[in-house]
Amino acid sequence: MTAGWTEDRVGALKKLWLEGQSASQIAKQLGGGVTRNAVIGKVHRLGLSGRAAPSQPARATFRPSRPRPAQPTQAPSAPRRIEAVQPRAVVAAQSVPAPMPDLPGTATVMTLGAHMCKWPIGDPSSNEFSFCGRRSSEGVYCVEHARVAYQPQVKRGGATDLARSLRRYI
Repeated sequence: MTAGWTEDRVGALKKLWLEGQSASQIAKQLGGGVTRNAVIGKVHRLGLSGRAAPSQPARATFRPSRPRPAQPTQAPSAPRRIEAVQPRAVVAAQSVPAPMPDLPGTATVMTLGAHMCKWPIGDPSSNEFSFCGRRSSEGVYCVEHARVAYQPQVKRGGATDLARSLRRYI
């Protein structure tokens, strides 16, 4: 609950507002339970619109905006032909990590790729939860997990199934 808008507070509000202070800064300086929203409401009721300069938060570094490339006025008439480039000698870099071994349970949600087996391994609520991560064959699972997930339909006895389905209509 606020102590109310006294003449002193209104005067201080007007002075700080015209100096370019933000509503939050003014509320902190006025104190006594005055909130940012109360300051904004009072500014609107008083009809204060002109400010010296809007306050800007101090930024640690200045980054100039990047110039945007000019848009071409006409689209190219035909696609360009890409010439074959001589392959460069591949130099093994020490900083590049070795590829993940093809072991089940090595992929996490963050490392799971499009052609990796998405078979869940472990309890999803535990820290050790992972996915298979091996190369998937055609679907979302590797060959081993696809055999488990996609089992062929078992044929049932022909006459007994027919009798069961006909009971619905009798």
